[in-house]
Amino acid sequence: MSHADAEAGFATRAIHAGQEFDPTTGAVVPPIYQTSTFVQDGIGGLRGGYEYGRSGNPTRTSLEVLLAALEGGDRGLAFASGLAAEDALLRSALTSGDHVVLGNDVYGGTHRLIDRVHGEWGIRHTAVDLGDLDAVRDALAVDDTKLLWIETPSNPLMKISDVAALAELGHAVGALVVVDNTFASPALQRPLGLGADVVVHSTTKYLGGHSDVIGGAVVLRNGELAEKLAFQQFAAGAIAAPMEAWLTVRGIKTLDVRMQRHSENAQAIAERLSGHPAIERVYYPGLPSHPGHELAARQMSRFGGMLSVALTGGADAAHRFAESTRVFQLAESLGGVESLIGYPSEMTHASVRGTALEVPANIVRLSVGIEALDDLVGDLEQALERVG
Repeated sequence: MSHADAEAGFATRAIHAGQEFDPTTGAVVPPIYQTSTFVQDGIGGLRGGYEYGRSGNPTRTSLEVLLAALEGGDRGLAFASGLAAEDALLRSALTSGDHVVLGNDVYGGTHRLIDRVHGEWGIRHTAVDLGDLDAVRDALAVDDTKLLWIETPSNPLMKISDVAALAELGHAVGALVVVDNTFASPALQRPLGLGADVVVHSTTKYLGGHSDVIGGAVVLRNGELAEKLAFQQFAAGAIAAPMEAWLTVRGIKTLDVRMQRHSENAQAIAERLSGHPAIERVYYPGLPSHPGHELAARQMSRFGGMLSVALTGGADAAHRFAESTRVFQLAESLGGVESLIGYPSEMTHASVRGTALEVPANIVRLSVGIEALDDLVGDLEQALERVG
């Protein structure tokens, strides 16, 4: 049995799928094909199907094979960023006049892309609470609804959406069901197995895992949409470059063990912060008090490394807290081995202020890294002391 076979364990696939050793030298790690073009054996005589770096590159192929194996899909496509991946998918699946239903707390960049970029080309959308299945059913009833966009856990309020139930509702009206699996990663959750049609990722985050690469991915079944998406990747050209693809593959090899540590640290921190006088609420699906806890326990193997907190002192306290940590670094993004802290209202979600997706001003988001737990807890506690 090949290590890349679907029957192999997740950690085995993460290390071996698409990563056969170099047949020329025996190198265990496949080389980076840092080239823009490929010599042909006569006109049209392509070696392995490669002719030009935009249409294909062996390093990108290795990542795309790996992505499909991780999510249990047939086809993986790698892009220059998560938003480039989302944009290619939207252009492949929609035409002017189509309607999209999405969660009312999706990533701000996703909302901006659908609302301000594709909205100018005639794409309509409705944002709803995906936990209210009746509201979702009503939104899906709008004429020409072609796509249901799910993000679970959501960013930054960690809402958990029932992928299987939502997929059933979406499919009942013929809508494509898309899940942004960036926060969980395929190490913790595989939406295609829950009924989704397409999975998208910012590979910048947990898949790359080391805050040194920007990338995106789409994974889906073979078929007409996959061919349209591959055409968009080729024709529009927002591809993952060889070095970025290689770095992402390198990161994925440790994804399974990293997600275990991220989850363990986040769980312990969530429990420690719950009940702290400066904290009004902790948003983490691993807490039994979280309204999505039981659902998350069913559709995720662990609860992940992301959590958010609401400060009792409001926006001023949230500002002070976010700017007072030492181990947690104040920065955009998430999913790296190092811990980060952010203020969504003015950072990751600034583009949705004044809309239904606006993030409360007392929310601070934590991307919990894999450092020593005692150091992380001590850092947060000293920062909370400064809040007063």
